[in-house]
Amino acid sequence: MKILIIGSRLLDDIAWYTKENNVTTILSESNIKAENIELADKHYIVERGMEQPKNIAIKEDVDAVIPLIGIDPPLPSIGQLKDELEEDYNIPVIASGYETALLAANKYNTKKFLEENGFNTPHYEKLQKPYNIENILTELPVVLKSPEGQAGRGVKIALSKEDVKEFLDEKNEDLFLENFVDGFELSIEVLRWNNQTIALAPIYKGNTTLEGTHPLQKIKQAPFDMGKNKEYYRKLATKIADIVNSEGTMDIDILYDKHSDKEYLIELNTRPSGTRYMTAATTGINPLTELVNMAIGTFNTKSLEKNMKEYFAAEIPIGDFSKEKYNPGIKYYLNPDSYIIHGPEHYNRITITAKTKQSLNKIVSETIPEYIKEHNITTL
Repeated sequence: MKILIIGSRLLDDIAWYTKENNVTTILSESNIKAENIELADKHYIVERGMEQPKNIAIKEDVDAVIPLIGIDPPLPSIGQLKDELEEDYNIPVIASGYETALLAANKYNTKKFLEENGFNTPHYEKLQKPYNIENILTELPVVLKSPEGQAGRGVKIALSKEDVKEFLDEKNEDLFLENFVDGFELSIEVLRWNNQTIALAPIYKGNTTLEGTHPLQKIKQAPFDMGKNKEYYRKLATKIADIVNSEGTMDIDILYDKHSDKEYLIELNTRPSGTRYMTAATTGINPLTELVNMAIGTFNTKSLEKNMKEYFAAEIPIGDFSKEKYNPGIKYYLNPDSYIIHGPEHYNRITITAKTKQSLNKIVSETIPEYIKEHNITTL
């Protein structure tokens, strides 16, 4: 079995699994200095874009292609690659097709689609030049967005006239506003392949704040026990994935309004999720190794549903973690009461999995005592 991997940044998440399953990995990477290149059995350094990866897939006669791209801009191109390789060469690409990827990449069009299909999304309005700033001020606090925003970029929570003017002056693209939702944010990953769909677990990503604190800087927790129950969100996510015809993995971002008891869908992301370590920690299902299972033909939602766990999990932004305390090459949980460290230098995060809440707190207190003291954390 031979698989083409596009992008090396997340290769360490699956390299151990491909070796375990005797899968040969061919890597396509555009940055010669990128991390994890050495983990592939063979690699090509290519120009940006999908033309050369397409040619490599054909030349190497691979059995499947897995794009491990964690940013939005290339996703429509990956969708085009998928449509072409699957139709013309019968090479499966474990990702969403062009139409789905294009929809998800444009946050404004995503909201229109969700609204047209009967899903709640925060009230939004397209902003037309010349901007009527006085009208925008009547909405404060308000979220200002560009269609291609990601990871907090292209998004601003405006609290004043100065905030509004600053954002409008900086951005030249089509912009829109969205009502601020006072509540908390959830994320849920959905795996879908060959018309088999399974939504995993909703991950609590923290309260919404007027400061616009990104979820990467908050403590994430699971299982989720606020607002509506877990199964409600799983059914909702499954319905959306089936409607948009996602394939591979898709991440759905949801805001819960604590005043109205309503959920609002805000984004669909057809790429590996920032909550993938949390999802694996609480369910025992690793979303990225399931992409490998899709490629080799062993993906089975009935088996996943039967074996899905409900462990306690937390992810904490710790900055730097001593490499003397852990093996940075391990990106899987050694047992149900363990942890992994991930993220770039100075932005490390620890994700913990535990069978009980008591075990979770014990691991936290023993592993990062300085952090919990500094941040006055008594229990999770």
